[in-house]
Amino acid sequence: MKKKKSISFVIPCLNEEKTLPLVLEKLVTIQRDYKNQYDIEILVSDNGSKDKSIVIAKKFGATVVSALEKGYGSALDTGIRSAKGEIIVFADADDTYDFLESPALIEKQIETNCDMVIGSRLDGKIHTGAMPFLHRYLGTPVINWIINLLYAKKTKIHDSNSGFRCFKKESYLKWNVKSKGMEFASELLIKALINDSTMYHVPVSLYPDKAGRIPHLRTWRDGMRHLLRILFYAPHLFERVGISIFFVAWSQLIVSVFVGKVITISGVNLYGLHSMVLFSFFSILGLSFWGTGLLIATKQPRISRIYQSILSMEEDRLFFVLLSGFGIIVLAVIWIFLQWQKSGFVFINFEREFIVATNLSLALFIFGLQAVTAHIIKRD
Repeated sequence: MKKKKSISFVIPCLNEEKTLPLVLEKLVTIQRDYKNQYDIEILVSDNGSKDKSIVIAKKFGATVVSALEKGYGSALDTGIRSAKGEIIVFADADDTYDFLESPALIEKQIETNCDMVIGSRLDGKIHTGAMPFLHRYLGTPVINWIINLLYAKKTKIHDSNSGFRCFKKESYLKWNVKSKGMEFASELLIKALINDSTMYHVPVSLYPDKAGRIPHLRTWRDGMRHLLRILFYAPHLFERVGISIFFVAWSQLIVSVFVGKVITISGVNLYGLHSMVLFSFFSILGLSFWGTGLLIATKQPRISRIYQSILSMEEDRLFFVLLSGFGIIVLAVIWIFLQWQKSGFVFINFEREFIVATNLSLALFIFGLQAVTAHIIKRD
């Protein structure tokens, strides 16, 4: 006889006495209707409820575990790790997702043997009042675009903020998701994409919050947390953008020195002093982008060869690299001082060379500071 699949429904909970009974009634129905197909566990991961949520959960026969650390991600992580099922299904305790639609996600996972199935609200039915305009047409689409741009190779994410998902527990444990707040949803997808996991989407419905319920989501705070977590795993973005801006700007600075005069192209005056100052600004901007990626890379296991070569540099070699850069800066300052002295410290008659020399000195200083800071951080 074929062994039944074991399914654990995990519900994160914080003071949900108004809606939790509605969710648990549906799950008990599924447990009864599918008892011949699956071994089903209903698990409520409580995040410090002060109302009757725990009593209600136990009344419906659910297993209750306590997530001691506050946060949506913490509650889910505790519940998932405590669950007995080989397949995990989670959604919120607010009844905005219909658990009666969960068999479609489970069947898709079993049919394809994929790592995760995402319940996509944007592919399904969003009922009137269920999703604010900014979330539907700005927040979620923008986060979808960023995640797909930075991490997606084969699978494109349709609904990054969906809180209705089904996945293998063994896959989840490999992903090592760390977020404790609402950004858990984004990190779960990113870790799955980074690990080349197989994913599918199933359309689901989204319903409005029940009257009188206070949502836990805080739009701008949680949106920023999502963005920061997404960028945390993307040092390659800062590296590529930074290098591109830096080298384009620096190449134009060098061209400006050799051209030695203003050239008008399509009505735009280039290679004069003003454009050189602008090129200088963009070169420092690019280097700053690149340096941000270097600092992020100190916390990542898989990084580019350039970042790896800097972070793995022996301390004695780092010292002499910094010393060489400092020496170049000193020589540049001395040269500027001697050239200035020729005019009696009144005029600077070598403006182009001055801009290049000061930009080079500042670039070397910033690079050295970034390298030292990265080596300090990696020792944490």
